[in-house]
Amino acid sequence: VQLQAYGGGLLQTVQTGGSLRLSCAASGVLSSYSLGWFRQAPGKDREFVAAVRGGNNSKYYSGSVKGRFTITRDNSNTLYLQMNSLKPEDTAVYYCAARPNWHVWYYDPGQYNYWGQGTQVTVSS
Repeated sequence: VQLQAYGGGLLQTVQTGGSLRLSCAASGVLSSYSLGWFRQAPGKDREFVAAVRGGNNSKYYSGSVKGRFTITRDNSNTLYLQMNSLKPEDTAVYYCAARPNWHVWYYDPGQYNYWGQGTQVTVSS
């Protein structure tokens, strides 16, 4: 399994209220895999952003992004994170992650087996 996240970048800064879409190309992933997005700001722990359950495609969001971010996956198992109404506190390195099945602790980064390399999202005030 290999995950490749893209769509952000150190040279790309979005203004408050703007939008950005992240993508994650997931190779070796079956439709039964659960996929998620996490983020890590400087000096902070990695935190859950959103997840989509394998099989039924149920979606789960953290309270801080619910209503602003949308997670989707397509038939090729490319994972997306559409981020709208961005805030400075959304600034972080964003990671995509995968696990072979669903776990009730889907918000715990320790439950994911595979990780992408991370992509920087910077939101200016």
